[in-house]
Amino acid sequence: MKFTKKKNKVIVDEAGEETEETQDLHSQEDAEAAKEMLAAMLGGQEEEMPSTFMLYGDVTEDRAADIVSALLLLGDKKRVEKAKKKLPEGEELDDIQFYISTYGGSADDMMSIHDMMRITKVNRDIETIGMGKIMSAGTLLLASGTRGKRKIMKNCRVMIHAVSAGSMGTIHNLQNEMEEIQNIQEMYIEALCQETLLTKRQLKKMLDQKVNVYLTAEEAVEYGLADEVI
Repeated sequence: MKFTKKKNKVIVDEAGEETEETQDLHSQEDAEAAKEMLAAMLGGQEEEMPSTFMLYGDVTEDRAADIVSALLLLGDKKRVEKAKKKLPEGEELDDIQFYISTYGGSADDMMSIHDMMRITKVNRDIETIGMGKIMSAGTLLLASGTRGKRKIMKNCRVMIHAVSAGSMGTIHNLQNEMEEIQNIQEMYIEALCQETLLTKRQLKKMLDQKVNVYLTAEEAVEYGLADEVI
């Protein structure tokens, strides 16, 4: 699975014209529909604050939408505060558990999940658990959990590589796309360095090898992608 830059998806009205009102309406409807769908998936137990969900497979737009919706619900400040008030004295709200096994996928959708995890951690800790394979976009998602609560299973395979794309078109468009790919790679490097013990120099050295760089679970902990092997 290539770690890719995804092209923008444009929403248009019946007349073929894009408007802010149309986009806002669709965004609100999509958000409400996602919350209703997630509540149904969780058995309607929204008030009990269920705390576990999973990414098993490629990082796609649909999967990212499910994960972002889950984080919006489970990390909502008002819901978290309400749930805490119902707890017996001395007890704490369970952490969000995010199980991950992925070959990677869309760079744009990876960044949307990463940003939502950053926002969610303000209100509630996220425990990430890597299993099977943590590759490409998955490395940042594993590392984006709450420090001290990022776990990786003993036989999990970890891989880091550079952003790639398969753009076609005129020479001017290709040059423009290459600049954007470079920007996304810099964003990826910056985010991964902030979440791990890797320096920009170390990470760029890895990516400059122009091959997939594989790590053991123990090496993932050494580099700060995770905190413990389980």
